[in-house]
Amino acid sequence: MGVLVDTLKADIRIEEGLKACINCGSCVATCPAAEFYSYSPKNIVNLVSSWDEDTIKELLCSETIWYCGECMSCMTRCPRGNAPGMVIMALRSLSIKEGYFLKSERGRQQLRLQRALCGNILNYGYCVYPRTYHYEEHPESGSIGKWVNENADEVFGRVGANLDGSGTGVLRKISDKALAELKSIFDATGATEQMERVEQLCRENGIE
Repeated sequence: MGVLVDTLKADIRIEEGLKACINCGSCVATCPAAEFYSYSPKNIVNLVSSWDEDTIKELLCSETIWYCGECMSCMTRCPRGNAPGMVIMALRSLSIKEGYFLKSERGRQQLRLQRALCGNILNYGYCVYPRTYHYEEHPESGSIGKWVNENADEVFGRVGANLDGSGTGVLRKISDKALAELKSIFDATGATEQMERVEQLCRENGIE
């Protein structure tokens, strides 16, 4: 076996998520990404199952592995217990580790995604945080998005949220202790190391 194949096989997500595919297509039928992109969870499983080094490398460099939303609908429907979503997670991790994510447009977008999403989690405790949402970056939100952005305190107050408030409630301020615990989870699971790898490689290649 090649280096990429051996590394991939050693990933626990491959061990738990990749079994014998019978090509029934249940995962494709339930996959939201398959409806909007040229994407097939079944094909991903078949390609990985070939354990061909060149095929794996091609996947790691492709746009394809970044289409999945990791909703895991595929796992719930597979009669053989396959989890293409977990296979995708392993492929993405390896793509970042080896720097192949830089070969695809969607791979390069991981820099901005992790800064926004992981930045919100680590700094505020939320995946989506109103104070870091800027309607200019989301033209699809239209004039309503602009109004909500400019009137966040009033809007979230009306719906009963406790935006940045103390105590309980949706969007309350998360304690420093809880944020430190989140950071420790990122450190222990390798997420911090992976994020640093993305930052390093993008910086070296002039990607901001």
